[in-house]
Amino acid sequence: MTWRDMMCGDVRPEHVGRRLTLSGWANRCRDHGGLVFIDLRDRTGLCQLVVNPEHAPAAAETAHGVRNEFVLRTEGEVVARAPELVNPNLPTGEIELRVETLEVVSSCLPLPFQLDEEGVDETLRLRYRWIDLRREHMQRNLRDAAAAVSAIRRAMEELGFIDLWTPNLTRATPEGARDFVVPVRLQPGTFFALPQSPQLFKQLLVIGGFDRYYQIATCFRDEDLRADRQFEFRQLDVEMAFPTQERVFDVLETAVSAAFEAVGREPPARPFPRHTWHDVMARYGTDKPDLRFGLEIEEATAVTRGSEFRVFADAAAVRLLRAPRAFSRAELGRLEDVAREWGAKGLAYIVWADGEEPRSPIAKFLSEAELEAFRSEPGTTVLFAAGEPGAVARVLGGLRTHLGRELALAGEDRDELLWVTDFPLFEWDEEHQRWTFSHHPFTGLAPGHEELIDTDPGAALSQAYDLVWNGWELGSGSIRIHQQEVQQRVFGALGLSEDEAREKFGFLLEALQMGAPPHGGFAMGLDRFLALLVGEPNIREVIAFPKVSSGSDPLTGAPSELPDAQLAELGIRVLPPKP
Repeated sequence: MTWRDMMCGDVRPEHVGRRLTLSGWANRCRDHGGLVFIDLRDRTGLCQLVVNPEHAPAAAETAHGVRNEFVLRTEGEVVARAPELVNPNLPTGEIELRVETLEVVSSCLPLPFQLDEEGVDETLRLRYRWIDLRREHMQRNLRDAAAAVSAIRRAMEELGFIDLWTPNLTRATPEGARDFVVPVRLQPGTFFALPQSPQLFKQLLVIGGFDRYYQIATCFRDEDLRADRQFEFRQLDVEMAFPTQERVFDVLETAVSAAFEAVGREPPARPFPRHTWHDVMARYGTDKPDLRFGLEIEEATAVTRGSEFRVFADAAAVRLLRAPRAFSRAELGRLEDVAREWGAKGLAYIVWADGEEPRSPIAKFLSEAELEAFRSEPGTTVLFAAGEPGAVARVLGGLRTHLGRELALAGEDRDELLWVTDFPLFEWDEEHQRWTFSHHPFTGLAPGHEELIDTDPGAALSQAYDLVWNGWELGSGSIRIHQQEVQQRVFGALGLSEDEAREKFGFLLEALQMGAPPHGGFAMGLDRFLALLVGEPNIREVIAFPKVSSGSDPLTGAPSELPDAQLAELGIRVLPPKP
């Protein structure tokens, strides 16, 4: 027996007269009492089956009982459709299969939703994911994603990188999120951590002589889920010996371009633009700016020194955005709510409407020089933020992103990728009153900044870099620290004593003393990249079996409780939830 001689979507007029066996799902059935038409579907498309009771009475009897999503096997002859029955919207629209035999391989219960139904609840979709995966857009998404991943692999291997696997049961390392931990039955009271990234392993691989490593790694982070985040995710993990930043950039740009080409999209122009962290924070208020529109932040600190408006005069920094719209009071109220979400206490503004004097509650406090500096084209609203420089950047950056979306400033058909470089090495943690790392504690310093570790940590720049696409951070990387003494000093600046550093990272510190070459790399969030590549706003649309935002899996019911006997075997007691 043969299941299929050809795929459903591959049958063409040149096959007319040929006898074929096809198998697939009943996509649609039209029973006219005598003739029965069935659109048979597989991954390549549709082929129309025609069952005529005069030609094949047994097949017709079977066809009358077929419902959507039955799995069928059929044999018959390819025939040309009458000219008036040709469907120009289908690649197979000029032919049909005149059925001689029809077999129901598998029936189907009534569906919880139809494959072409719109607005299906996501939890229901994930509960019946095997049905959801048959939908055209899910088939397209996952197949395009697979093609992109294959293209990335080919590009990496053509560049001399080798695919090396790293373990998923390891030790916790500081990566910025909570770890998922795994109890060890044979060593009660001890736990493995699932890797948030293979960071230390890939550094050790390069130290071990594998000068070009890559992996499509599965990583785990216990953090709140959202549209671009899951507990478990894939990343393109890359590390190389004797790199420069530009060489790392070239490798990633090659892989990204290959993925674009694999799904039929025009790759972005190379090289991707480079901007320093200080530059993007000053101009856009975020380290992941969307460059598809302008709306840059402007400096207003100098012009407001001595202002009668004390909020401006007393602020360390005053900056503004010129939004291309004369907002109403109601709209300004909503914008103030957005500003407050980003930490603002309020939102000062000046509206320049057509042929009117400026509309603003603060205009009476501003000098002629200030008003002249803020004067704008009619139909513009100037939005201000005042305070500490970091807070001002955060507020205006959030407003800029919001306005870009609300005013449709970004061209949807544009792709703007950029590298953000020269990040600060450290950030000040207000809650714990200490320095913490901006990327991770293994990030190399900008040349000449080593002494700042001890004297002025906040001024030290790193050799870290991020790749950003249309306002989304795709991933980050850095040139690493390859000298044990420098690594130890960074640990010290982070508040780790020598004993603590050796207890947590002794194997790395030891490796750095045994011929560690300069090395660096990158990690790109693959699911986020693939979602953007296929035009989906949510990464769950490119993952076969994702979790919902609560972290649960409607399909399997995970996570679930463990039996008491299994918990006892692991030496674990579950405490009651806090009231």
